[in-house]
Amino acid sequence: MVMTLVMQLMLLLLLPVTRVSAQEQQQPPQQVVRPSCRDKCGNITIPYPFGIGAGCFRNDGRGGFELECNDSRSTPRLTVAGNGIRITSLSIITSEARALLRATRRCYDSKGRITGRSGDTSVPLIGSHYLFSQARNRLVALGCSNLGYFVDAAGYYVSGCMAVCGPQHFIELGSCTGVACCQSTIPPAIDYYEPYVLDFTKEQTDKGIVSYSNSTTCRYVFLAETKWLTTTLTGKSEYLNRTNNFAVPVILDWAVRNVGNCSAAKRNTTDYACQSALSDCVDSKNGNGYQCNCSKGYEGNPYLQDGCRDIDECKRKEEQPCYGVCANTLGSHTCQCPPGTSGDATTKTGCRPKDNFTLALKVVTGVSVGVFLPLFMCFWLYLGLQKRKLIRTKQMFFELNGGLFLQQQISNYNGTSTGTGGFKIFSKEELEKATSNFAADRILGRGGHGIVYKGDLEDKTVVAIKKSKMTEEVPTKEFAREMFILSQINHKNVVKLLGCCLEVEVPMLVYEFVSNGTLYQYIHGSRGLDSDTGFHTCLRIAVESAEALAYMHSSASPPILHGDVKTANILLDDKLTAKVSDFGASKLAPTDEAQMATLVQGTCGYLDPEYLMTCRLTDKSDVYSFGVVLLELLTRKKALYFDGPEEDRSLVLCFMMAVKVGQHQDLLDSQVRDEMRIEALEEITHLVMRCLNMSGEERPTMKEVAERLEMLRRYHHHPWAQADANPEEEQSLLAME
Repeated sequence: MVMTLVMQLMLLLLLPVTRVSAQEQQQPPQQVVRPSCRDKCGNITIPYPFGIGAGCFRNDGRGGFELECNDSRSTPRLTVAGNGIRITSLSIITSEARALLRATRRCYDSKGRITGRSGDTSVPLIGSHYLFSQARNRLVALGCSNLGYFVDAAGYYVSGCMAVCGPQHFIELGSCTGVACCQSTIPPAIDYYEPYVLDFTKEQTDKGIVSYSNSTTCRYVFLAETKWLTTTLTGKSEYLNRTNNFAVPVILDWAVRNVGNCSAAKRNTTDYACQSALSDCVDSKNGNGYQCNCSKGYEGNPYLQDGCRDIDECKRKEEQPCYGVCANTLGSHTCQCPPGTSGDATTKTGCRPKDNFTLALKVVTGVSVGVFLPLFMCFWLYLGLQKRKLIRTKQMFFELNGGLFLQQQISNYNGTSTGTGGFKIFSKEELEKATSNFAADRILGRGGHGIVYKGDLEDKTVVAIKKSKMTEEVPTKEFAREMFILSQINHKNVVKLLGCCLEVEVPMLVYEFVSNGTLYQYIHGSRGLDSDTGFHTCLRIAVESAEALAYMHSSASPPILHGDVKTANILLDDKLTAKVSDFGASKLAPTDEAQMATLVQGTCGYLDPEYLMTCRLTDKSDVYSFGVVLLELLTRKKALYFDGPEEDRSLVLCFMMAVKVGQHQDLLDSQVRDEMRIEALEEITHLVMRCLNMSGEERPTMKEVAERLEMLRRYHHHPWAQADANPEEEQSLLAME
C-alpha cells in the first residue's frame, strides 16, 4: 500500500497540466470540396471526390465522380454525368450514394393482355466507381401474379422472386414474403441491372397460379433500399392497388476502383486518393477498390489534403459523456474529476469528495515521503545522466557528419572580403521548434530521399527543411565539403541551400521556401496553367530551368551534377519563376574513374540509359533527364503510364517511334501546335531528340540547350511569329547546326 501511494504521488508531481486555449480550440470551417468548387445542388451536399465542373472531381479514368446539377427545375436535380442516374444524397463516411430509379411496370386487362408498360430501361454501372449495395438493397416483385427478375450485361439471370395472390389478411400481416409482394437478396459486385416482369397468359392463371379474385391490375419489379421497403412498402395496400409510375430509392456502394485494393493504391503516391495525413485506407467490402476514412478521433473529408480535423469530444457529451473537467486533445480527450473529488468522471455519480486527511493518512504520507525522496533524487540523477548522454550523442553525430570541418570552412569564408555567405549550422532544437516537432500538418512533400517540412525560423524566415530517410557512407570531410560548395550556389533559378543540422544521425538540410508547388503539379495536377499564357509560361520555365542546370555544370566550381532532374524537382514561386530543387542525388563532378563509379539513383522515366548501363553519372545524364522534362511540357503527358498498353507506357519511346514515322506532332499538346509555327516545332523537336540520344557524347551541353531554348522563346514572342516571317530573319532566330 505504501508503494502504491508513493507511485501515485510521483505521477501527480510529474504529470503535466494540459490546457487547450481558445485559439487552439477554434478551427476554420470544415472543408468538403476543392477551392472555388460548388458544394451543393439544392439541399444535397457534394463532397470531393465528387464534384461539378472541370477540376472539381477526382478524374482517374473511371466514371461516376463527375456530377451535373440541373438548376432550371423548381427543385434542382443532381445526376451522374454520362448515365443520368439521379442522386438524392452522398456520404463519404459510409461510402454510399442514394439514387432514385423508376420501377418497371406492366398493366393487364381482364383477359391478360398488356394495357400499359414503363420503366424498361437498364441501369449500367460498368466501368464506374459504383456498385449496387448487396447489404442495403432487395429485389422486389409487387402485385400478383408476378415473377420479377433482373439479368446482367450478358443476359444471364441474376436474382428474382415470385409473388402470388392470396387472402387479404395475409397481405396486411405479411412482410413482403410472397403474397402479392416478394423480395430477394442480390449478389455482391453487381454493376448492371436490367429488370423484367414475366407475363402470365390467361391459360396459366386459369390453371391455379392465380386462384383468388383479388389479383392486381399492375405488377412491378424494382430494386429498393431495404429500409424503404420495411418502412414504406410493407403492409400498405395502396401500393398493391396503384397503377401509376413511381421512383424507388436504391443504395449504391462507391469506392475508388481504378486499382484493386489499398496495397496497390499506396504504391502510386501520385494517384493515391487518401490525401489527408490523418486518414486511413480501407479495402472495399463490395467489389474491388478502396475507401478512405479519417483516423480515430478525427472527422471530415479524407480525400482532401487538410480534410480531416480533430473532433472536440468535449462538445459531444451525448457520444462522450464527461461529468468532470473535460480537456480536448488531438485525436482524443481527457476527463477528470474536479479538484477535491476523485473517481470515474465518465459516469454521472462517479466523482465523490475525497476523504479527510486523517491521522492514519498523515502517518502513511510521512512514511511515503521518506521512501519517495530517495527515489525522486535517483530519478533526477537518471535524468541528468540521460541529458549528458544525449549531448555526447549529438556531439558524436556532429563530428561524424563533418561539423568541425564545415565550421572551419564557414569561418574562413566569413573572414574573406566576399561576405558572410549566409550559410548556417542549425541545432536540432531550432528545427524542431520551426516545424512544431516535425508535425504531420507541416509536411510539404515526400520523395525518394526523405520528407520535406515547412518551417518558421525565429527571425520569421519561412524555410523548407529536408529530413532524409537514408544516408550514404560518404567520408566525413567529403560530405562537409559538398555541403559547403552547394551552399555557395547563387543563381536565381536554383533553390538556395541556407544551412544544415549535423547533430543527428542523418543530416537535415535547410532550403529557401518556394511557395507555388512543382512543375509536375502545373502540367499534370489540379493547379493547371492558364490557357491564355500556358505555353509561353512553360517555355519560360524551361529556359530558366535549363539556365540553372547550365550554371551548375559550367559556372560552379567544381561543377555540380544534379542526378535527378524531373518536373517534380522544379519548383515555382508566386510569379511562376522556376527554381531547380532537390539535390538529394547531386554529386560534385568526378575527377577520376574511381569517383565516377556509384549506385544508380534517380527516377524511372527520366534516367539516362547510358547511366543505367555504366553506373557513371555525367553532365550528359542531366541533359537526357531534361529532355524528358521538355517532352512533358510539349505533350502534357507523364513520363511513364502504368495503366496503358505496354508499348505506350514510356513517353520517350512513344515519341521516338512517332518521330521515325513523321507522326510526332500528333503527340504534342493542342495548345503547343496552335501557338507555335511549324519551323519552331521542328527546331524544338530536333533539340529534344538530341537530348534523348542514347549516346551521351552526341547530346548537347546544358549551356547549348539553354541558348537554343532562349532563341525559341524570343522567336515565339517576335512579331514575325504572329504573321508571315521574313525567311532570312527567321533563319537567324532558328539557326540550326
